[in-house]
Parts: sequence; C-alpha cells; structure tokens
Amino acid sequence: MHRLPEEFLEELKNGLRAILECNGGSHQREEFLTLQRFVQGRSDLTAKTLIRAHRVHLEILVAINSGIQAFLHPNISLSQTSLIEVFVYKRCRNIACQTQLPADDCTCEICTHRNGFCNLCMCVICNKFDFEVNTCRWIGCDLCSHWTHTDCAIRDGQICMGPSAKSGACPSEMLFRCRACNRTSELLGWVKDVFQHCAPAWDREALMRELDFVSRIFRGSEDPRGRKLYWKCEELLEKMKGGLPESMACRGILLFFQELEVDSPKSLENGEAGRLIAPHEACNRIAEVVQEAIRKMEMVADEKMRMFKKARLSLDACDRELEDKAREVTELQMERTKKKQQIEELEKIVRLKQAEADMFQLKANEAKREAERLQRIALAKTDKSEEEYASSYLKLRLSEAEAEKQYLFEKIKLQESSRASQSGGGMNLHRC
Repeated sequence: MHRLPEEFLEELKNGLRAILECNGGSHQREEFLTLQRFVQGRSDLTAKTLIRAHRVHLEILVAINSGIQAFLHPNISLSQTSLIEVFVYKRCRNIACQTQLPADDCTCEICTHRNGFCNLCMCVICNKFDFEVNTCRWIGCDLCSHWTHTDCAIRDGQICMGPSAKSGACPSEMLFRCRACNRTSELLGWVKDVFQHCAPAWDREALMRELDFVSRIFRGSEDPRGRKLYWKCEELLEKMKGGLPESMACRGILLFFQELEVDSPKSLENGEAGRLIAPHEACNRIAEVVQEAIRKMEMVADEKMRMFKKARLSLDACDRELEDKAREVTELQMERTKKKQQIEELEKIVRLKQAEADMFQLKANEAKREAERLQRIALAKTDKSEEEYASSYLKLRLSEAEAEKQYLFEKIKLQESSRASQSGGGMNLHRC
C-alpha cells in the first residue's frame, strides 16, 4: 500500500464512504456488515501489527470497524496512534470526544467489559452517541454520571414508577433506573433543571421536541405532579401546533414549574391530614431540602466544570489544529512560490532552447541550400567532363581509325605494287 499512488487511495476511501452511506440499499448494507465481521474477526490486527500499517489503511480499517465514515473525511486528520487506539478500543470513537478508555478510569462492569464504550458521550443501552446537548433527549444518572437516551430508557422500561426518596403524600414518583449502577434518579426535578437552564435558548422546533420528550417520559406517571406535567406538555404542544409563539410556551412551562414548587408544601400538608409537624421533624425536612438543593447545585457545578474542561480541551485542540493548518498553509505557499520560480526558470530555458533550435534550423536550411547548389555545380561539371571525355575519346578513336585506314591503304598500295612487279617480271621471262 505504501507504493500505491495517492489518487488510487483517495478513490478507495471514496468507495468505502459510498458503502457506509448505504445508498445501494439493503444489499450494500449486508455487504458492509460482512466486511465488518471479517475485519473484527481478524486476530492478527493488533496495536503492534498496525503500527506498521499505511495511514490510509488505518483510516479504512477504523471506518469499517466503527461504521463511522467521518474517519475517511479529508478534513479530519487523527494521528496514527489515535487511529490505532480507536481500532483496539482504547480511545473513544466519537471524534468530538476522543477520550482515553475507560473514561474517567471507571471500573463499572459496562465500562470494563463493553469494547469501545465511553460513559461521557455514549448511551448505556444502545452504545451510540450523538452531538445533542442541553436537551431531555439524554438522561444522566445522578450517582454514576452515565448517560442514556430517553428513547432507549422508555423502550427498555428504565423509566417507571418507583418509591419516592422523599417523605410526603406521594409514596411513588417517576424514576429513571440506570443500567450501569442499577440505582434510581428522580425525573421531575431533572426536567425542571433542564428547562430552567436551557429552554430560553431553544427555537420553536427544539422546544416542541423537548415537550414531546417530557410528555412521553411522564405519560405513565401515577403521581399528581407527574400527571400535571404530562397534561401541561400536551396542552402546550397542541397550542404550539395551533400557532402559539415559542416565547409564550417557554414562559408557560417555566411558570408551571414555579407553581409546582409552590404547590408541593401544600400537598405535603394536605397529605399529613392537618397534622402539626414537630419542630425537629420540620428541621429535618428543611435540612433534607437544603441538602437536596446543595447536591443538585454541586452536580450542576461538577457538570459545568466537566463541560468547561472538555470545551477547554476541545478549544486547545482546535488552536493546535489551527496552528498546524496555518503552518501547513505557509509551507504550501512557500512551496508554491518555489514551484512558480522553478516553472519560470524552466520556461526561460525552454525559450532559450527554442531560440537555439530556430537558429540551428536556419543554419541547417542554409547548409542544405549550399549543398544543393554545390551538388548542382558538381553535376554540371560532371556532365561537362563526361562530354569532354567522350569528345576526346571519339577524336582518339577517329585518329586511330584514320591511322588504321592509312595503314591499310599503304598496305594495299604495297601489295598492288608487288603484284605489278611480279606481273612485269613474268612477262619479261615469257619473252625471253
């Protein structure tokens, strides 16, 4: 994988992102689950072996193992160590959390035995996380600070009637039982705190959603206060559907909680059937109320402090990331300037070489024309030499022919003279 081009690796990540989005339907979902089971069944994928893996290889493995496509996003860059820790369940897979596991060194059975579970951001029941805050969508345990989706708690029966921790006319109230510690937390006070602190900042859609959460939480309530809260939420939801502004609905629910607090002492008094409360009992009740208020204030303070620390860590991480990005931008700008200078130098060299090539081409053309001229001259001289040679040769042959002719002529004359002499001598002998 180290030798593969970056374009191929990016195409591989894009292909896996498409599979994780499940645009191909149930068939593609089944293929992904098969691939996930295969990766999770690989016993050789350990922290020691993954340290040698390519970064893109790690991102793909973590995305398959967690089912979260954010690990493949080009703008999200985790260190190789963090990716390995997420894969081997030593770090939270929630990119916005990234807490070392187990979170807060929790030793409960869920944090100890459930792979990859983070009690700071995940639901105890469904093991999932989201980015909702300041909402009744999540219920936090007052004792162990583990979190549960309200929908999951309702579905699994973790919200039900139970014995009230306070003495009074109502022996039972709506409680939330935490699956992590198996202890209960009262819900009405929690809902009141959430609305008092967060409702003014909600928009219309958020307020209607929160009222629906509270309505479903207290739908099965049997105590008078819980029933009143359920009816009030249903009433406000109907009015908001009819056009009631969210500001008026917000004031209405907050006023209802104030009236509920005022009515509580009256209910307690009526529940005691007019019995006078002894001074020490009154002191005990006042102490209980004060302790409860202090406990809630401490819980809120602790939660705020934890949220502040978490936000501070996130801010520091963002600052570091911004510094890294700024440094990368500076390096890229320097690299770009350097590349631009190199390109300009190369363009100058190319222009120079082109000028040299044009000059050499010009000289080559001139040399070619000169060669053609010399060739024509040579051909002309060759033709003239051949003509002179032919003329000389013909003259020589003609002279030889003339000489041969003269020789033959002389020879013939000589022969004729010889015959004439012989003929004259014979005649003379005949006369004799």
